[in-house]
Amino acid sequence: MTAPVFTAPEHAEDVTRMRCAFADAARAFQVMPSGPEVWGWRGRTLGRRVGMSWLRVVSALSEKAGGRLWEGTVLADTAVPRSVPRPQLRDLTDWTRGPYAYRAELTEFITTPAVVAGSPVLDRDPKLPDAWWRDLRAASHALATVPTEREAVRQSWIDRNFRSFLGIDPPRISDHTTGHADLHWANLAAPALIIFDWEGWGRMPTGYDQGLLHAYSLPVPAVAARVRREFADVLDTPAGRAGELVALGQLLQACSRGVHPHLAPLIARRAEHLTGAPVPAP
Repeated sequence: MTAPVFTAPEHAEDVTRMRCAFADAARAFQVMPSGPEVWGWRGRTLGRRVGMSWLRVVSALSEKAGGRLWEGTVLADTAVPRSVPRPQLRDLTDWTRGPYAYRAELTEFITTPAVVAGSPVLDRDPKLPDAWWRDLRAASHALATVPTEREAVRQSWIDRNFRSFLGIDPPRISDHTTGHADLHWANLAAPALIIFDWEGWGRMPTGYDQGLLHAYSLPVPAVAARVRREFADVLDTPAGRAGELVALGQLLQACSRGVHPHLAPLIARRAEHLTGAPVPAP
């Protein structure tokens, strides 16, 4: 069973700080929290239902606020076509208190649940209907056409990390597309497809999104096989395999920091299958 990674902050003072920031945002928007707390990656964000909307607060040290992750949701709301199903942004506000900056986003409340709660890793076969897979393919194709200067994955990361985590020389990526950049099972709703969490979207190697979703599906081989079948037109190409390797490399880096320990050997095995080279020991 996967240990949750979407949890409250480790330190009690950060929990209190985020709850106070959330209360400030609710007052600013004149909304009343009415649902349970939902924490993001290691407590970086806090969200709750507020009436018929969803309120999410993200924080960062003031000197690190702004940039790609900070602006992703609002830019996606204007740049990504509505044919890509996602919550609609209704309002936002920024403020600073002490050493921390905050951004609060008020979005449409989605009643359709995520496929997995508390972790990006698939832990069972959700028996998704064929229409859901068709919609995911269509959303991926529509997103790929969006022009943007946002870089979700940089060549510099590939150059620095491929040998350390994949045991091969870094490739020069020449085939890029626009994608979500965090395509996992906690960011996908079913049975009606909704795609959550647009903070990191941007340009990336072709095959990165599909390779990431496949990797997070590896504990359930039937679903992993379905991902590969649905996106064979991408993953079964040289460019798609290179993009998948970038996704695997980034996940192996996360695993080296103690995240998803049970997933690490499955990712390593998949990487070795693609490269024919042993993955370096952690």
